[in-house]
Amino acid sequence: MSDILTPNFGESVTSATVAAWHKNAGDPVAKGDTLVTLETDKVSTDLEAEESGVLEILVPEGEEALIGAVLGRISSADGTAAAPEREAPLIPLEPKKTTSPETREAPVSAPSAPAAEFPGQKPHGKVPLPEQVPAGEDREAEKEIAPRFIRKPMSPLRRTIAARLVEAQRQAAILTTFNECDMSSVMELRKQFHAEFRERHGTKLGFMSFFIKAVVKALQEVPQVNARIDGADIVENLYYDISVAIGTDKGLVVPVLRDCDRKTFPELEQELAVLTEKARSGNLSMQDLQGGCFTISNGGTYGSLLSTPILNPPQSGILGMHAIQERPVVRDGQIVVRPMMYLALSYDHRLVDGKQAVQFLVAVKNAVENPVFEL
Repeated sequence: MSDILTPNFGESVTSATVAAWHKNAGDPVAKGDTLVTLETDKVSTDLEAEESGVLEILVPEGEEALIGAVLGRISSADGTAAAPEREAPLIPLEPKKTTSPETREAPVSAPSAPAAEFPGQKPHGKVPLPEQVPAGEDREAEKEIAPRFIRKPMSPLRRTIAARLVEAQRQAAILTTFNECDMSSVMELRKQFHAEFRERHGTKLGFMSFFIKAVVKALQEVPQVNARIDGADIVENLYYDISVAIGTDKGLVVPVLRDCDRKTFPELEQELAVLTEKARSGNLSMQDLQGGCFTISNGGTYGSLLSTPILNPPQSGILGMHAIQERPVVRDGQIVVRPMMYLALSYDHRLVDGKQAVQFLVAVKNAVENPVFEL
């Protein structure tokens, strides 16, 4: 027999909510089966069975459990009876109306009742009586009406996302500046080296590594963006940990790639692939999410053409990438078609001046349009 315990998520997390059991009580489980999904105010994670046996559930879905609490048990299948099946709730049936032999004969039409007259009604006016609907048919019609809405509680992760977004807008003086960049050079490099890159490093060559490199270069040129406000002080970071927003079925998570100024393109792509898989499988750790001095969000993955991203506190800047579209642009006095992407930089105007924000975004644009790539 083994206990299913609430794991330790880090110093700041004291409890977790049971979001979903993936097996029912009494079900046989095999080692490695996903048993339960837990959610905290920062991460969502799945717990797997450490041995084979029969599942016993102690903490039901929707309940909160402290770190280290026993959520359930896996008992040995040998000689252990499975938990009794829960009986389905009984639904009382309507009593059938019995009819006498006389009633089953052809009905005799009753004499029509005289129409009621009301004050102010014309002498010969008749008030139509409502059409009689059999009670059984009326109840059946009510059952067929679909519900108009579903109410369910917000998950801890969604509550935290909502609170942080509101807090960011309330505390920071958020402003957004825009530019656009020509993606021709990056797309040509990807086309030329993609197959060799995948064969050599076991991962794809995406757009994100080019933008991470460009952001690091821009942060080095405009260090005011790589800073944060702490009370009455300005803390300027001397490292380049870049947060990358990843969308999952349970919400947006922002894991961190460490020391991006020291990493090569293959290292960035490999680490990003690992973090993306962990995010979508719900296996991100607290360490994966902590820190970060600047965030990149790619709404273009979902087709967004333009947006104003919200800061990820306490950071002072976030870059929004968008969909690539072929558009007519002027090059050397000629109108040509180029794959273009709009860029958006949201920044904390308390710390970053407009001039510095524009300089930063131009630096990103120039680095993307003139990439320095090493295979």
